Amino acid sequence: MNWDDTGFLISKNRYSENSIISEIFTKNHGKISGIVFGGTSKKLKNYLQIGNQLFVNYNSKSENKIGYFKLEIQKVYSPIYFENAQKLSCIISTMNLIRLLTADSQSNVRIFDLIEKFYSIISNDSWLKNYIYWELELFKTIGFDLELENLVSKEFLNNETIYVVKTKMEKKIIPSFLVDKKIIVDDIDMLLKGLKIVNDFLEKTILKPNNLNYPISRTHFINSLKN
Repeated sequence: MNWDDTGFLISKNRYSENSIISEIFTKNHGKISGIVFGGTSKKLKNYLQIGNQLFVNYNSKSENKIGYFKLEIQKVYSPIYFENAQKLSCIISTMNLIRLLTADSQSNVRIFDLIEKFYSIISNDSWLKNYIYWELELFKTIGFDLELENLVSKEFLNNETIYVVKTKMEKKIIPSFLVDKKIIVDDIDMLLKGLKIVNDFLEKTILKPNNLNYPISRTHFINSLKN
């Protein structure tokens, strides 16, 4: 089996003294694991950064055995944000989400396109609100739609519209921007409340039912936003 493709590096781990095992989400072949000979060398290590876009040549003797990558850099993304702890942490967390929530060797061009969209989002100064929408779009793409519009009811408090979700046990106020995307919000506390709603949905509806551990990289990302 031999093919060429383009993809994003979503994980890497040392395999031997000179080699690594990497996971790449490719445009036409989905998530693929492979060995990169010389992956620990200074020459390759410089561009084998999580999140970078690579040209991929994959070779495998059998579908049941791990194959080998030959890689070339296409677009450098992660090093652009080495001096921005929040955005760099977001890249690592996002690539880990892609790794965690996708199946091996299943093509999904929509997810590949979402990764490209992700980079256009974080390139802006006011990025966090649109990133939260991006996560909801990712979850919907893999079959988990939060559908807040169908869960909330509208109320008025102090001449302002609020959205609430009512259960027998509690009444929870939902940040309005999660329901009405036209709302402008730059208050970090409100954005964090919105991210917590999305985070709870991820953990309770996607991760736990599928016996997936909550990713440490996501904890680091959320903590970086609080600093």
